[in-house]
Amino acid sequence: MSHDIRQDEELSTARRAKVLGMDYFDTYKNKRPLFKQVLAVGDIRKYRVVPLFADEHNILFGLTTTTSQQTINGLTQHFQDQRVEYTLISDTGFNDFMLLYDPPRQVIYQDIEVASAGNSELLKKVSAILEQIKADDMLAYLVQQAHRLNASDIHFENQSKFARIRFRIDGVLHPIAQISFAKAHILISAIASGANVSTASLDAQQGHIAENTKMADGTQVSINLRVETVPAINGMDIVMRLFNMDQSMYNLDRLGLSDKERKVVEDIIAKPSGLVMVVGPTGSGKTTTLYSILQTLNTDENKIITIEDPVEYQFEGVTQISVNNTPEHKTSFADQLRAVLRLDPDVVMVGEIRDNDTAKTALQAALTGHLVLSTFHASSASAAITRIMDIIGENPLFLSAIRLVMAQRLVRRLDDAIKQPYKPDEKTMQLIKQVVDGLPASVEKPSLENLQLYKPGVSEENPYGYKGQLALREQFIMSGPVYELLQKSQKLTTQDIEASAIESGMTTMLQEGVLKAIKGETTLEEVYRVVG
Repeated sequence: MSHDIRQDEELSTARRAKVLGMDYFDTYKNKRPLFKQVLAVGDIRKYRVVPLFADEHNILFGLTTTTSQQTINGLTQHFQDQRVEYTLISDTGFNDFMLLYDPPRQVIYQDIEVASAGNSELLKKVSAILEQIKADDMLAYLVQQAHRLNASDIHFENQSKFARIRFRIDGVLHPIAQISFAKAHILISAIASGANVSTASLDAQQGHIAENTKMADGTQVSINLRVETVPAINGMDIVMRLFNMDQSMYNLDRLGLSDKERKVVEDIIAKPSGLVMVVGPTGSGKTTTLYSILQTLNTDENKIITIEDPVEYQFEGVTQISVNNTPEHKTSFADQLRAVLRLDPDVVMVGEIRDNDTAKTALQAALTGHLVLSTFHASSASAAITRIMDIIGENPLFLSAIRLVMAQRLVRRLDDAIKQPYKPDEKTMQLIKQVVDGLPASVEKPSLENLQLYKPGVSEENPYGYKGQLALREQFIMSGPVYELLQKSQKLTTQDIEASAIESGMTTMLQEGVLKAIKGETTLEEVYRVVG
Protein backbone atom coordinates (compact mmCIF):
# COMPACT_ATOMS: atom_id res chain seq x y z
CA MET A 1 0.00 0.00 0.00
CA SER A 2 1.37 3.43 -0.91
CA HIS A 3 2.18 6.05 1.76
CA ASP A 4 -0.62 8.40 0.63
CA ILE A 5 -3.31 5.69 0.62
CA ARG A 6 -2.28 4.55 4.12
CA GLN A 7 -2.32 8.13 5.41
CA ASP A 8 -5.82 8.61 3.98
CA GLU A 9 -7.02 5.45 5.77
CA GLU A 10 -5.59 6.64 9.09
CA LEU A 11 -7.25 10.06 8.71
CA SER A 12 -10.56 8.37 7.88
CA THR A 13 -10.25 6.13 10.96
CA ALA A 14 -9.45 9.16 13.16
CA ARG A 15 -12.60 10.94 11.89
CA ARG A 16 -14.64 7.80 12.53
CA ALA A 17 -13.30 7.61 16.12
CA LYS A 18 -14.34 11.22 16.72
CA VAL A 19 -17.87 10.51 15.47
CA LEU A 20 -18.08 7.46 17.78
CA GLY A 21 -16.65 9.39 20.74
CA MET A 22 -13.65 7.05 21.00
CA ASP A 23 -9.91 7.50 21.28
CA TYR A 24 -7.87 6.88 18.12
CA PHE A 25 -4.46 5.21 17.86
CA ASP A 26 -2.26 5.70 14.76
CA THR A 27 -0.67 2.30 14.14
CA TYR A 28 1.22 3.67 11.13
CA LYS A 29 3.34 6.16 13.10
CA ASN A 30 3.34 4.51 16.56
CA LYS A 31 4.75 1.03 17.06
CA ARG A 32 3.99 -0.92 20.24
CA PRO A 33 5.53 -4.11 21.69
CA LEU A 34 3.53 -7.34 21.54
CA PHE A 35 1.51 -8.59 24.52
CA LYS A 36 0.99 -12.22 23.59
CA GLN A 37 0.00 -13.32 27.11
CA VAL A 38 -3.25 -11.32 27.09
CA LEU A 39 -5.22 -13.10 24.34
CA ALA A 40 -4.68 -16.22 22.27
CA VAL A 41 -3.84 -15.55 18.61
CA GLY A 42 -7.03 -17.28 17.53
CA ASP A 43 -9.13 -14.94 19.70
CA ILE A 44 -7.32 -11.87 18.36
CA ARG A 45 -8.16 -12.93 14.82
CA LYS A 46 -11.70 -14.05 15.65
CA TYR A 47 -12.80 -10.98 17.66
CA ARG A 48 -10.68 -8.42 15.74
CA VAL A 49 -9.16 -6.87 18.85
CA VAL A 50 -5.46 -6.50 19.53
CA PRO A 51 -3.78 -5.72 22.91
CA LEU A 52 -1.73 -2.53 22.48
CA PHE A 53 -0.61 -2.30 26.12
CA ALA A 54 -0.94 -4.47 29.22
CA ASP A 55 0.38 -4.56 32.80
CA GLU A 56 -1.02 -5.98 36.02
CA HIS A 57 -3.49 -3.10 36.42
CA ASN A 58 -4.30 -1.84 32.88
CA ILE A 59 -5.07 -3.18 29.41
CA LEU A 60 -5.51 -1.14 26.23
CA PHE A 61 -7.23 -2.90 23.33
CA GLY A 62 -7.21 -1.70 19.73
CA LEU A 63 -10.58 -2.19 18.00
CA THR A 64 -11.66 -1.91 14.38
CA THR A 65 -15.00 -0.61 13.12
CA THR A 66 -16.08 -4.24 12.61
CA THR A 67 -15.45 -5.31 16.24
CA SER A 68 -18.82 -6.10 17.83
CA GLN A 69 -20.25 -4.52 21.00
CA GLN A 70 -20.75 -8.04 22.33
CA THR A 71 -16.99 -8.60 22.08
CA ILE A 72 -16.27 -5.35 23.97
CA ASN A 73 -18.66 -6.32 26.76
CA GLY A 74 -17.16 -9.79 26.95
CA LEU A 75 -13.60 -8.45 27.25
CA THR A 76 -14.62 -5.98 30.00
CA GLN A 77 -16.30 -8.80 31.91
CA HIS A 78 -13.35 -11.19 31.44
CA PHE A 79 -10.71 -8.72 32.70
CA GLN A 80 -12.63 -7.45 35.78
CA ASP A 81 -9.46 -7.17 37.92
CA GLN A 82 -7.88 -4.69 35.49
CA ARG A 83 -8.81 -1.35 34.05
CA VAL A 84 -9.80 -2.02 30.42
CA GLU A 85 -9.75 0.75 27.82
CA TYR A 86 -10.43 0.74 24.09
CA THR A 87 -9.10 2.75 21.15
CA LEU A 88 -9.95 2.64 17.46
CA ILE A 89 -7.33 1.45 14.94
CA SER A 90 -7.50 1.10 11.15
CA ASP A 91 -8.21 -2.21 9.42
CA THR A 92 -4.75 -2.14 7.83
CA GLY A 93 -3.23 -1.44 11.24
CA PHE A 94 -5.02 -4.49 12.65
CA ASN A 95 -3.73 -6.63 9.76
CA ASP A 96 -0.19 -5.38 10.39
CA PHE A 97 -0.47 -6.43 14.05
CA MET A 98 -1.80 -9.85 13.00
CA LEU A 99 1.32 -10.41 10.91
CA LEU A 100 3.34 -9.77 14.09
CA TYR A 101 1.18 -11.87 16.41
CA ASP A 102 0.70 -14.67 13.88
CA PRO A 103 3.52 -14.47 11.28
CA PRO A 104 2.92 -16.51 8.13
CA ARG A 105 4.68 -19.83 8.05
CA GLN A 106 7.56 -20.11 5.65
CA VAL A 107 6.47 -22.02 2.57
CA ILE A 108 8.93 -24.56 1.19
CA TYR A 109 8.22 -25.05 -2.49
CA GLN A 110 9.07 -28.69 -3.05
CA ASP A 111 10.36 -29.53 -6.51
CA ILE A 112 8.35 -32.15 -8.37
CA GLU A 113 10.41 -34.95 -9.86
CA VAL A 114 9.37 -37.01 -12.89
CA ALA A 115 10.04 -40.12 -10.82
CA SER A 116 7.37 -39.14 -8.30
CA ALA A 117 4.79 -37.56 -10.62
CA GLY A 118 1.49 -39.26 -9.97
CA ASN A 119 2.25 -41.07 -6.69
CA SER A 120 0.14 -40.56 -3.57
CA GLU A 121 2.93 -39.14 -1.41
CA LEU A 122 3.70 -36.41 -3.95
CA LEU A 123 -0.02 -35.62 -4.33
CA LYS A 124 -0.23 -35.00 -0.57
CA LYS A 125 2.87 -32.79 -0.44
CA VAL A 126 2.07 -30.65 -3.49
CA SER A 127 -1.58 -30.36 -2.47
CA ALA A 128 -0.48 -29.14 0.99
CA ILE A 129 1.78 -26.51 -0.61
CA LEU A 130 -1.03 -25.24 -2.84
CA GLU A 131 -3.49 -25.06 0.07
CA GLN A 132 -1.30 -22.66 2.07
CA ILE A 133 -0.06 -20.16 -0.55
CA LYS A 134 -1.79 -17.26 -2.28
CA ALA A 135 -3.43 -17.62 -5.69
CA ASP A 136 -0.73 -15.84 -7.73
CA ASP A 137 1.94 -18.03 -6.13
CA MET A 138 -0.13 -21.15 -6.87
CA LEU A 139 -0.10 -20.43 -10.60
CA ALA A 140 3.57 -19.38 -10.60
CA TYR A 141 4.59 -22.53 -8.70
CA LEU A 142 2.66 -24.81 -11.08
CA VAL A 143 4.19 -23.10 -14.14
CA GLN A 144 7.67 -23.25 -12.61
CA GLN A 145 7.36 -26.98 -11.92
CA ALA A 146 5.77 -27.70 -15.30
CA HIS A 147 8.75 -26.07 -17.02
CA ARG A 148 11.16 -28.12 -14.87
CA LEU A 149 9.46 -31.31 -16.01
CA ASN A 150 9.24 -30.19 -19.67
CA ALA A 151 5.46 -30.51 -19.46
CA SER A 152 3.45 -29.16 -22.38
CA ASP A 153 0.15 -28.51 -20.57
CA ILE A 154 -1.36 -27.99 -17.14
CA HIS A 155 -4.86 -29.49 -16.77
CA PHE A 156 -7.17 -28.17 -14.05
CA GLU A 157 -10.30 -30.31 -13.62
CA ASN A 158 -13.17 -30.02 -11.12
CA GLN A 159 -14.17 -33.45 -9.83
CA SER A 160 -17.17 -34.22 -7.57
CA LYS A 161 -15.22 -33.90 -4.28
CA PHE A 162 -12.06 -31.94 -5.18
CA ALA A 163 -10.22 -30.22 -8.01
CA ARG A 164 -7.49 -32.21 -9.76
CA ILE A 165 -4.32 -30.79 -11.33
CA ARG A 166 -2.39 -32.84 -13.89
CA PHE A 167 0.67 -32.20 -16.07
CA ARG A 168 1.03 -33.59 -19.59
CA ILE A 169 4.63 -34.84 -19.76
CA ASP A 170 5.89 -36.38 -23.01
CA GLY A 171 2.29 -36.60 -24.22
CA VAL A 172 0.95 -38.47 -21.16
CA LEU A 173 -1.01 -36.97 -18.24
CA HIS A 174 0.30 -37.34 -14.65
CA PRO A 175 -1.67 -36.33 -11.50
CA ILE A 176 0.17 -33.64 -9.53
CA ALA A 177 -2.24 -32.35 -6.87
CA GLN A 178 -5.77 -32.40 -5.45
CA ILE A 179 -7.06 -29.21 -3.85
CA SER A 180 -10.24 -28.16 -2.07
CA PHE A 181 -13.00 -26.33 -3.93
CA ALA A 182 -12.40 -23.25 -1.78
CA LYS A 183 -8.79 -23.04 -2.93
CA ALA A 184 -9.75 -24.06 -6.46
CA HIS A 185 -12.14 -21.10 -6.76
CA ILE A 186 -9.33 -18.73 -5.76
CA LEU A 187 -6.97 -20.26 -8.35
CA ILE A 188 -9.65 -20.16 -11.07
CA SER A 189 -10.27 -16.48 -10.33
CA ALA A 190 -6.54 -15.70 -10.61
CA ILE A 191 -6.28 -17.57 -13.94
CA ALA A 192 -9.47 -15.96 -15.30
CA SER A 193 -8.26 -12.49 -14.32
CA GLY A 194 -4.85 -12.99 -15.94
CA ALA A 195 -6.32 -14.52 -19.12
CA ASN A 196 -9.21 -12.03 -19.35
CA VAL A 197 -11.92 -14.71 -19.37
CA SER A 198 -15.14 -14.87 -17.36
CA THR A 199 -15.71 -17.42 -14.60
CA ALA A 200 -19.47 -17.09 -15.15
CA SER A 201 -19.49 -17.76 -18.91
CA LEU A 202 -21.55 -20.68 -20.19
CA ASP A 203 -19.41 -20.88 -23.34
CA ALA A 204 -15.91 -22.21 -23.99
CA GLN A 205 -13.34 -19.40 -23.87
CA GLN A 206 -9.78 -18.68 -24.96
CA GLY A 207 -7.24 -16.42 -23.32
CA HIS A 208 -3.56 -15.75 -22.86
CA ILE A 209 -1.43 -14.95 -19.80
CA ALA A 210 1.97 -13.29 -20.25
CA GLU A 211 3.48 -11.86 -17.08
CA ASN A 212 6.40 -12.07 -14.67
CA THR A 213 5.69 -12.73 -11.01
CA LYS A 214 7.71 -13.00 -7.81
CA MET A 215 6.80 -15.81 -5.41
CA ALA A 216 6.92 -15.53 -1.63
CA ASP A 217 10.40 -17.12 -1.53
CA GLY A 218 11.73 -14.47 -3.93
CA THR A 219 11.79 -16.69 -7.03
CA GLN A 220 11.00 -14.89 -10.30
CA VAL A 221 8.74 -16.87 -12.65
CA SER A 222 7.90 -15.98 -16.25
CA ILE A 223 4.33 -17.08 -17.03
CA ASN A 224 3.38 -17.48 -20.69
CA LEU A 225 0.26 -19.58 -21.18
CA ARG A 226 -2.50 -20.12 -23.68
CA VAL A 227 -5.65 -20.71 -21.65
CA GLU A 228 -8.64 -22.76 -22.81
CA THR A 229 -11.73 -23.03 -20.58
CA VAL A 230 -14.95 -25.00 -20.80
CA PRO A 231 -17.91 -25.12 -18.36
CA ALA A 232 -18.39 -28.64 -16.95
CA ILE A 233 -20.97 -30.05 -14.50
CA ASN A 234 -18.68 -29.53 -11.47
CA GLY A 235 -17.34 -26.13 -12.54
CA MET A 236 -14.95 -24.60 -15.05
CA ASP A 237 -12.26 -26.90 -16.44
CA ILE A 238 -9.06 -25.26 -17.69
CA VAL A 239 -6.18 -26.39 -19.90
CA MET A 240 -3.10 -24.16 -19.96
CA ARG A 241 -0.57 -24.66 -22.77
CA LEU A 242 2.98 -23.63 -21.80
CA PHE A 243 5.11 -21.63 -24.19
CA ASN A 244 8.85 -21.05 -24.15
CA MET A 245 9.71 -17.57 -25.37
CA ASP A 246 13.35 -18.33 -26.29
CA GLN A 247 13.43 -17.40 -29.99
CA SER A 248 16.72 -19.28 -30.55
CA MET A 249 14.98 -22.60 -29.78
CA TYR A 250 13.01 -22.45 -33.02
CA ASN A 251 15.33 -23.69 -35.73
CA LEU A 252 15.44 -26.62 -38.13
CA ASP A 253 18.25 -28.35 -36.23
CA ARG A 254 15.95 -28.93 -33.24
CA LEU A 255 13.11 -30.50 -35.26
CA GLY A 256 14.81 -33.88 -35.63
CA LEU A 257 14.28 -33.97 -39.40
CA SER A 258 15.81 -36.86 -41.33
CA ASP A 259 18.17 -36.00 -44.19
CA LYS A 260 15.35 -36.64 -46.69
CA GLU A 261 12.87 -34.48 -44.75
CA ARG A 262 15.45 -31.73 -44.23
CA LYS A 263 16.20 -31.54 -47.96
CA VAL A 264 12.51 -31.05 -48.80
CA VAL A 265 12.20 -28.20 -46.29
CA GLU A 266 15.45 -26.55 -47.40
CA ASP A 267 14.30 -26.66 -51.05
CA ILE A 268 11.19 -24.72 -50.03
CA ILE A 269 13.25 -22.21 -48.07
CA ALA A 270 15.55 -21.74 -51.07
CA LYS A 271 12.55 -21.03 -53.35
CA PRO A 272 9.89 -19.61 -51.01
CA SER A 273 6.57 -19.85 -52.81
CA GLY A 274 3.51 -22.07 -52.74
CA LEU A 275 1.41 -23.45 -49.88
CA VAL A 276 2.97 -25.50 -47.06
CA MET A 277 0.59 -27.18 -44.62
CA VAL A 278 1.53 -28.92 -41.38
CA VAL A 279 -1.26 -31.25 -40.25
CA GLY A 280 -1.97 -33.18 -37.09
CA PRO A 281 -3.98 -33.06 -33.86
CA THR A 282 -3.54 -30.54 -31.05
CA GLY A 283 -0.21 -31.00 -29.28
CA SER A 284 1.59 -32.64 -32.20
CA GLY A 285 4.13 -29.82 -32.60
CA LYS A 286 2.63 -28.18 -35.69
CA THR A 287 3.22 -24.60 -34.54
CA THR A 288 6.79 -25.37 -33.44
CA THR A 289 7.54 -26.76 -36.91
CA LEU A 290 6.09 -23.71 -38.66
CA TYR A 291 7.92 -21.25 -36.40
CA SER A 292 11.20 -23.06 -36.97
CA ILE A 293 10.72 -22.65 -40.74
CA LEU A 294 9.75 -18.99 -40.23
CA GLN A 295 12.81 -18.35 -38.10
CA THR A 296 15.05 -19.73 -40.87
CA LEU A 297 13.34 -17.39 -43.35
CA ASN A 298 13.55 -14.45 -40.93
CA THR A 299 16.19 -12.34 -42.71
CA ASP A 300 16.51 -8.68 -43.66
CA GLU A 301 15.50 -9.56 -47.23
CA ASN A 302 12.13 -11.12 -46.34
CA LYS A 303 8.96 -9.45 -45.12
CA ILE A 304 7.15 -11.99 -42.92
CA ILE A 305 3.62 -11.55 -41.57
CA THR A 306 1.71 -14.01 -39.38
CA ILE A 307 -2.04 -14.17 -38.70
CA GLU A 308 -2.75 -16.08 -35.50
CA ASP A 309 -5.49 -16.81 -32.98
CA PRO A 310 -3.92 -16.03 -30.58
CA VAL A 311 -0.28 -14.96 -31.11
CA GLU A 312 1.57 -17.69 -29.21
CA TYR A 313 5.24 -16.74 -29.63
CA GLN A 314 6.55 -13.25 -30.29
CA PHE A 315 9.46 -12.96 -32.75
CA GLU A 316 11.72 -10.05 -33.55
CA GLY A 317 11.66 -9.20 -37.25
CA VAL A 318 8.19 -10.68 -37.85
CA THR A 319 4.93 -8.71 -38.08
CA GLN A 320 2.37 -10.67 -36.06
CA ILE A 321 -1.37 -10.04 -36.22
CA SER A 322 -3.96 -11.47 -33.85
CA VAL A 323 -7.37 -12.42 -35.23
CA ASN A 324 -10.01 -10.35 -33.49
CA ASN A 325 -12.81 -12.55 -32.15
CA THR A 326 -14.58 -10.15 -29.79
CA PRO A 327 -18.41 -10.04 -30.01
CA GLU A 328 -18.25 -6.38 -31.06
CA HIS A 329 -15.85 -6.87 -33.96
CA LYS A 330 -15.18 -10.29 -35.43
CA THR A 331 -12.67 -10.95 -38.19
CA SER A 332 -11.69 -14.21 -39.86
CA PHE A 333 -8.38 -15.58 -41.06
CA ALA A 334 -9.56 -15.00 -44.63
CA ASP A 335 -10.40 -11.32 -43.94
CA GLN A 336 -7.02 -10.71 -42.34
CA LEU A 337 -5.18 -12.62 -45.07
CA ARG A 338 -6.74 -10.49 -47.83
CA ALA A 339 -5.70 -7.34 -45.96
CA VAL A 340 -2.18 -8.65 -45.33
CA LEU A 341 -1.57 -9.49 -49.00
CA ARG A 342 -1.90 -5.79 -49.83
CA LEU A 343 1.19 -5.17 -47.67
CA ASP A 344 3.44 -7.01 -50.15
CA PRO A 345 4.73 -9.80 -47.87
CA ASP A 346 7.19 -12.47 -49.01
CA VAL A 347 6.06 -15.03 -46.44
CA VAL A 348 2.68 -15.33 -44.70
CA MET A 349 1.79 -17.72 -41.92
CA VAL A 350 -1.91 -18.40 -41.33
CA GLY A 351 -2.50 -19.92 -37.90
CA GLU A 352 -5.05 -22.40 -39.21
CA ILE A 353 -7.08 -23.09 -42.34
CA ARG A 354 -10.55 -23.53 -40.88
CA ASP A 355 -12.95 -22.86 -43.74
CA ASN A 356 -13.37 -22.72 -47.50
CA ASP A 357 -12.82 -18.97 -47.71
CA THR A 358 -9.46 -19.15 -45.90
CA ALA A 359 -8.35 -22.16 -47.95
CA LYS A 360 -9.11 -20.50 -51.29
CA THR A 361 -7.54 -17.19 -50.26
CA ALA A 362 -4.38 -19.00 -49.08
CA LEU A 363 -4.14 -20.94 -52.35
CA GLN A 364 -4.62 -17.75 -54.41
CA ALA A 365 -1.81 -16.10 -52.43
CA ALA A 366 0.42 -19.14 -53.01
CA LEU A 367 -0.26 -18.96 -56.75
CA THR A 368 0.87 -15.33 -56.92
CA GLY A 369 4.39 -15.97 -55.67
CA HIS A 370 3.99 -15.87 -51.89
CA LEU A 371 5.08 -18.61 -49.52
CA VAL A 372 2.04 -19.40 -47.35
CA LEU A 373 2.49 -21.55 -44.25
CA SER A 374 -0.45 -22.91 -42.30
CA THR A 375 -1.70 -25.63 -39.97
CA PHE A 376 -4.59 -27.87 -40.92
CA HIS A 377 -6.50 -30.54 -38.99
CA ALA A 378 -6.35 -33.91 -40.73
CA SER A 379 -5.34 -37.43 -39.73
CA SER A 380 -2.64 -37.75 -42.40
CA ALA A 381 -1.03 -35.92 -45.32
CA SER A 382 -3.21 -37.80 -47.82
CA ALA A 383 -6.37 -37.06 -45.82
CA ALA A 384 -5.42 -33.37 -45.88
CA ILE A 385 -5.26 -33.46 -49.69
CA THR A 386 -8.68 -35.12 -49.84
CA ARG A 387 -10.18 -32.43 -47.59
CA ILE A 388 -8.55 -29.60 -49.58
CA MET A 389 -9.87 -31.11 -52.84
CA ASP A 390 -13.37 -31.15 -51.33
CA ILE A 391 -12.96 -27.45 -50.60
CA ILE A 392 -11.52 -26.24 -53.90
CA GLY A 393 -13.38 -28.62 -56.21
CA GLU A 394 -12.03 -29.47 -59.65
CA ASN A 395 -9.33 -26.83 -59.97
CA PRO A 396 -5.95 -28.09 -61.23
CA LEU A 397 -4.55 -24.57 -60.91
CA PHE A 398 -5.08 -24.61 -57.16
CA LEU A 399 -3.52 -28.07 -56.90
CA SER A 400 -0.30 -26.75 -58.42
CA ALA A 401 -0.12 -24.15 -55.64
CA ILE A 402 0.30 -26.84 -52.96
CA ARG A 403 4.02 -27.32 -52.36
CA LEU A 404 4.19 -29.60 -49.32
CA VAL A 405 1.86 -31.25 -46.83
CA MET A 406 3.65 -32.50 -43.72
CA ALA A 407 1.72 -34.62 -41.21
CA GLN A 408 3.24 -35.32 -37.82
CA ARG A 409 2.71 -36.95 -34.44
CA LEU A 410 4.85 -37.03 -31.31
CA VAL A 411 5.77 -40.31 -29.59
CA ARG A 412 7.73 -40.85 -26.40
CA ARG A 413 11.43 -41.64 -26.77
CA LEU A 414 12.86 -44.62 -24.88
CA ASP A 415 15.37 -43.84 -22.14
CA ASP A 416 18.51 -45.44 -23.60
CA ALA A 417 20.05 -45.94 -20.14
CA ILE A 418 17.33 -48.35 -18.94
CA LYS A 419 15.52 -49.71 -22.04
CA GLN A 420 15.14 -53.50 -22.11
CA PRO A 421 15.69 -55.68 -25.22
CA TYR A 422 13.32 -58.50 -26.13
CA LYS A 423 12.54 -60.85 -29.02
CA PRO A 424 9.15 -60.11 -30.69
CA ASP A 425 6.67 -62.98 -31.04
CA GLU A 426 5.45 -64.34 -34.36
CA LYS A 427 2.33 -62.17 -34.53
CA THR A 428 4.37 -59.00 -33.91
CA MET A 429 6.87 -60.06 -36.56
CA GLN A 430 4.07 -60.46 -39.10
CA LEU A 431 2.82 -56.92 -38.36
CA ILE A 432 6.33 -55.49 -38.69
CA LYS A 433 6.98 -57.40 -41.93
CA GLN A 434 3.71 -56.15 -43.40
CA VAL A 435 4.67 -52.51 -42.70
CA VAL A 436 8.27 -52.93 -43.92
CA ASP A 437 7.15 -54.65 -47.15
CA GLY A 438 4.97 -51.60 -47.89
CA LEU A 439 7.92 -49.19 -47.81
CA PRO A 440 8.61 -47.32 -51.06
CA ALA A 441 11.32 -48.72 -53.31
CA SER A 442 13.55 -45.70 -52.64
CA VAL A 443 13.81 -46.56 -48.92
CA GLU A 444 16.32 -49.16 -47.78
CA LYS A 445 14.46 -51.90 -45.94
CA PRO A 446 15.95 -53.01 -42.60
CA SER A 447 16.87 -56.62 -42.00
CA LEU A 448 14.34 -58.43 -39.82
CA GLU A 449 16.54 -61.43 -39.16
CA ASN A 450 17.12 -61.93 -35.40
CA LEU A 451 15.22 -58.70 -34.82
CA GLN A 452 15.51 -57.24 -31.32
CA LEU A 453 12.98 -54.69 -30.08
CA TYR A 454 12.99 -52.70 -26.86
CA LYS A 455 10.54 -51.99 -24.07
CA PRO A 456 10.77 -49.31 -21.36
CA GLY A 457 12.87 -50.14 -18.30
CA VAL A 458 12.41 -48.90 -14.76
CA SER A 459 14.76 -46.98 -12.48
CA GLU A 460 14.38 -44.93 -9.30
CA GLU A 461 14.92 -41.73 -11.32
CA ASN A 462 12.67 -42.75 -14.22
CA PRO A 463 9.91 -45.25 -13.43
CA TYR A 464 8.24 -44.72 -16.82
CA GLY A 465 11.16 -45.68 -19.05
CA TYR A 466 10.71 -42.81 -21.51
CA LYS A 467 12.68 -39.59 -21.82
CA GLY A 468 11.57 -36.84 -24.19
CA GLN A 469 9.68 -37.12 -27.46
CA LEU A 470 10.42 -37.60 -31.13
CA ALA A 471 8.35 -36.77 -34.20
CA LEU A 472 6.92 -39.18 -36.74
CA ARG A 473 6.39 -37.38 -40.05
CA GLU A 474 5.14 -38.01 -43.54
CA GLN A 475 5.77 -35.53 -46.35
CA PHE A 476 3.41 -35.29 -49.30
CA ILE A 477 5.05 -33.42 -52.17
CA MET A 478 2.84 -32.24 -55.03
CA SER A 479 4.94 -33.51 -57.95
CA GLY A 480 5.47 -36.45 -60.30
CA PRO A 481 2.98 -39.36 -60.42
CA VAL A 482 0.92 -37.98 -57.52
CA TYR A 483 0.28 -34.66 -59.25
CA GLU A 484 -0.55 -36.43 -62.51
CA LEU A 485 -3.01 -38.72 -60.70
CA LEU A 486 -4.76 -35.77 -59.02
CA GLN A 487 -5.01 -33.89 -62.32
CA LYS A 488 -6.64 -36.89 -64.03
CA SER A 489 -9.31 -37.53 -61.42
CA GLN A 490 -10.95 -35.57 -58.63
CA LYS A 491 -12.88 -38.64 -57.35
CA LEU A 492 -10.03 -40.13 -55.34
CA THR A 493 -10.10 -41.60 -51.83
CA THR A 494 -7.47 -40.98 -49.17
CA GLN A 495 -6.25 -44.57 -49.72
CA ASP A 496 -5.80 -43.96 -53.48
CA ILE A 497 -3.74 -40.82 -52.83
CA GLU A 498 -1.64 -42.46 -50.10
CA ALA A 499 -0.86 -45.49 -52.28
CA SER A 500 0.30 -43.20 -55.10
CA ALA A 501 2.36 -41.09 -52.69
CA ILE A 502 4.10 -44.19 -51.28
CA GLU A 503 4.82 -45.30 -54.83
CA SER A 504 6.38 -41.87 -55.39
CA GLY A 505 8.64 -42.26 -52.33
CA MET A 506 6.61 -41.09 -49.31
CA THR A 507 6.92 -43.02 -46.05
CA THR A 508 3.85 -42.90 -43.80
CA MET A 509 3.89 -42.00 -40.11
CA LEU A 510 3.21 -45.65 -39.26
CA GLN A 511 6.18 -46.77 -41.37
CA GLU A 512 8.38 -44.08 -39.79
CA GLY A 513 7.26 -45.24 -36.35
CA VAL A 514 7.98 -48.90 -37.01
CA LEU A 515 11.43 -48.01 -38.40
CA LYS A 516 12.17 -46.02 -35.24
CA ALA A 517 10.98 -48.92 -33.09
CA ILE A 518 13.32 -51.27 -35.00
CA LYS A 519 16.17 -48.83 -34.28
CA GLY A 520 15.31 -48.92 -30.56
CA GLU A 521 14.26 -45.25 -30.35
CA THR A 522 10.69 -45.98 -29.24
CA THR A 523 8.32 -48.93 -28.76
CA LEU A 524 5.76 -50.48 -31.09
CA GLU A 525 3.11 -49.95 -28.41
CA GLU A 526 3.90 -46.22 -28.37
CA VAL A 527 3.71 -46.02 -32.17
CA TYR A 528 0.33 -47.76 -32.29
CA ARG A 529 -0.95 -45.65 -29.36
CA VAL A 530 -0.24 -42.43 -31.23
CA VAL A 531 -0.63 -43.34 -34.91
CA GLY A 532 -3.20 -46.11 -34.60
